[in-house]
Amino acid sequence: MDQSIKPATNLHGKIAVPGDKSISHRALLLGAIAQGTSHIHNLSPGKDVMSTRGCLAQLGISIEDEASETIVKGGGLYGLRKPVQILDAGNSGTTVRLLSGILAAQPFASVIDGDASLQRRPMARIIAPLREMGAHIEAEEGGTLPLHIHGGRLNPIDYFSPVASAQVKSCLLLAALYADGETQIDEPGLSRNHTEIMLPIFGVDVKKRGRRVGISGQAAPHAADVDVPGDLSSAAFFIVAALLVSGSHLMLKDIGINPTRIGLLRVLESMGARVSFENQRTICGEPRADIYVRSSDLQGASIGGDIIPEIIDELPILAIAATQAYGETVVRHAKELRVKESDRIEAVAMNLRAMGAPVKAFEDGFVIRGPQRLRGATIDSYHDHRIAMAFAIAGLLADGETVIKSAECAEISYPGFFNTLHEMALQ
Repeated sequence: MDQSIKPATNLHGKIAVPGDKSISHRALLLGAIAQGTSHIHNLSPGKDVMSTRGCLAQLGISIEDEASETIVKGGGLYGLRKPVQILDAGNSGTTVRLLSGILAAQPFASVIDGDASLQRRPMARIIAPLREMGAHIEAEEGGTLPLHIHGGRLNPIDYFSPVASAQVKSCLLLAALYADGETQIDEPGLSRNHTEIMLPIFGVDVKKRGRRVGISGQAAPHAADVDVPGDLSSAAFFIVAALLVSGSHLMLKDIGINPTRIGLLRVLESMGARVSFENQRTICGEPRADIYVRSSDLQGASIGGDIIPEIIDELPILAIAATQAYGETVVRHAKELRVKESDRIEAVAMNLRAMGAPVKAFEDGFVIRGPQRLRGATIDSYHDHRIAMAFAIAGLLADGETVIKSAECAEISYPGFFNTLHEMALQ
């Protein structure tokens, strides 16, 4: 499905984005292995989260929607059943990596696979430490899907991850629930901490010291009620749109502002963005607020180092902001973009060039000089939801019509994105 985007004169109003995707995955997984019935409010409806939900259903977990809640009837640590078919993670790397930590300890064998894009993504980063814990995992050459997991007894480890990755950390924390003894995990940079926040909600004690986190197994989670805030990574597209489209003012309601997730806002504010928080509160350990955004003149910035793990998913939309910022914006140390749903460095560079904006690409980032006058173009989404949505925002700024190819991939994280975008642009 293609989507046509035309220039916008201004954006205003209030938007409620879907529930946070990262938190939704974790709520489903912990609910599944908890004792009792968990209630999740505002679960993300995105296809990635539905992949986790589908895999858990194949593993014998009852998950039902009732009014505004999702009800998960947990089976306990060892209450999953052997799947009769291959577990299909779709496009969701989070599903594979986090679920593998649980499957590694189950008293049965399982196979987990995904779509063509996911089959290219690196899984060795979880396979190696899980094997250190005693897990038996077979993968394709290069450590890619499908994974054949022969569950069994796990041992605790003290592990330093070579990459700052919330998915690696969370995989090992979930596996550690089953290990006999204390598992400690450290990483070179601070990654998202949703798992560490949610485990205590489910009754599991977590020890934290700086970037080092640990838990002791056997630790049996108990059922909990979880309220999921709006997804900041989804809100990011409208935040940048409101900053760049002249005369805009926009309110994004009930958005998660976890300190490990607001790197994009810190970067944008350093570039001159007018963004403020209203109605701040904390629910289920996760801070949230209404975010008010006004159109702003941005300046270029140099972005790299420790902040990159915090903003890795937002770098495509940040690249769009860079085209309208005065001066040069440099992004480095972001090689992880090469192994996302697409090669996002290549996708950003190729599509911006098609819109008339010169980009210098590196193996680990890019340089963009602004402000650039964009022209409408046909955009290859590379079947990557964040590329499709980022260039839809670019289309609001361009002269003429922009067409996003295979735009349905936005459903991976944000069902209804284009409907919301068109509504905002027409108001």
